[in-house]
Amino acid sequence: METTTETSLAAEELPVSSDVVETLVGQRVGPGILLLSVSLQLMHVNPRAWELSRKIMQAQNGKTATGVLPRVITELCAEVIAELQVRTNGKDWEQVQLRRLVSGSEPPVLLRAFGLPDRGGLQQARILILLEEVSPRKARAPEQARELFRLTTREHGVVSNLAKGHTNKEIGNALKISEQTVKEHIKHIMEKTNSTTRTGILVRVFNS
Repeated sequence: METTTETSLAAEELPVSSDVVETLVGQRVGPGILLLSVSLQLMHVNPRAWELSRKIMQAQNGKTATGVLPRVITELCAEVIAELQVRTNGKDWEQVQLRRLVSGSEPPVLLRAFGLPDRGGLQQARILILLEEVSPRKARAPEQARELFRLTTREHGVVSNLAKGHTNKEIGNALKISEQTVKEHIKHIMEKTNSTTRTGILVRVFNS
């Protein structure tokens, strides 16, 4: 059963490195915006982010909870934190964003995550996540990638499940293949998309 991670609001001033967030916050129409510390304390959240978070939880759990973020978001944060340990300079993130397509609701919700390094070290870094409902055209990105990267039918199925945030075991169950076979397919997909991680595959797919 899927679990959720509770986060709490923190009255901490935003670092200079995340001034860009204030500009985004000032926009009346736009994506859901979440700004978190690496300890997953919420530094800022706009109403649209709560709305889409509740939508994700409703689709995946059948229920919602006030002040709680979906597991898929906290898992994405963990990926960003891992990248922040390697990408410690702000310029390293200029062309990097981690993506996750959350299906189960119509339209699907696309999560885009960015790391905001800080000179004070990892504990002062921030995580910016943008949530957007995607059009059918964006939702069909895996199908476009199938032709672009010449993926087989099975590889295409693996990519579609990766976009849903499924684990290797869950992908295997969905496609009725072994977990080891899933790993082999992912290895081949990485080679075809010139990626080195599961997240890298999705970045290539959704930028194709």
